[in-house]
This record gives sequence, C-alpha cells and structure tokens, in this order.
Amino acid sequence: MPKTVDRTLPADGEVMFNVEEKLFPDIKAKPGQKAFVFIHTVPYEGSVLLVNLLTSTRLVRKGFDVSIVLYGPGVLAAAGTRGYPAVGQAAFPGHLAINEQLKTLLKEGATIYACRFAMGALYGFGEDDLIPGVTPFSPLDVLDAALTAWSEGAFQINTWTV
Repeated sequence: MPKTVDRTLPADGEVMFNVEEKLFPDIKAKPGQKAFVFIHTVPYEGSVLLVNLLTSTRLVRKGFDVSIVLYGPGVLAAAGTRGYPAVGQAAFPGHLAINEQLKTLLKEGATIYACRFAMGALYGFGEDDLIPGVTPFSPLDVLDAALTAWSEGAFQINTWTV
C-alpha cells in the first residue's frame, strides 16, 4: 500500500507543544519539609537514575531538605573515579552527566548517602573512591532511612531496577 499522508517536518525552533500551560499548582516546601529519594538502579543502563537526580534537584529548588540514598547498584553513581581517558574527563557529551548532577545536588544542599556494603561487597571500591561530599553509610541504615522518612512524613521516591 503506498504512503497516503505527507507531512513537512517543523523547522528547528518551532514550538509543537503548549509549554506555558501548567495544570497542577507549583508546590513549594514548607519550612522543615523533607524528601527522601531511594535509588537502587544501575547508572547509565537507562535514564532512571538521571531522571531521579534531576527530580531531586527540583525538590531542592522547591525548598525541600533532600536526602538521596544510593544502595545496591545505585552506589556506582557516586564513584569519584569515573572518566576517560582520565578521571573527570568526559569521553563523549553526557558521559559524566550523573556525576555532575550529584555534584550540583551537593552544592545546592542535598545530602547524598552511599551504602558501604554495596560499594565493597558488590563493586570493590571504598569510601575514598566516592565523590567528595557523599556520605558512606551502613547497610542497616537503608531500612532505617526509609523508616525515618516515613516517621517524619517526608515525601519519598523509591526506584528499583536491576
């Protein structure tokens, strides 16, 4: 069957969507409100981790006291030794996007934790290999961080991928 619909592609810069309409209120944190973002996902295997970090950045900018809990493969995101051909050098555009977003979060006041068990037992790197400012924590703290978030009525995002 031959093609029956022809369409001209829009030119660069043409707007295809209503970018001004917002349907939900722009919620800001009340003083002292917290958000916990739990991340158990492999960095760079998909967009989940970067999207969670971008969302965490929005939460910080909305005034929330943000804690990011990296555990399981999520700890790989906080490796301060990433880069190619040298540490801190990007082999291609976006190569270090996750590291840069973590650094932005730290600069803007988020607290980032990385599980010692996952670092050592699963991936063979230590506390000194973390991005400066990331706090290593006991694997027993994964549950207690979640319970803390729950008991304090904090907003939570939980992401699991394997």
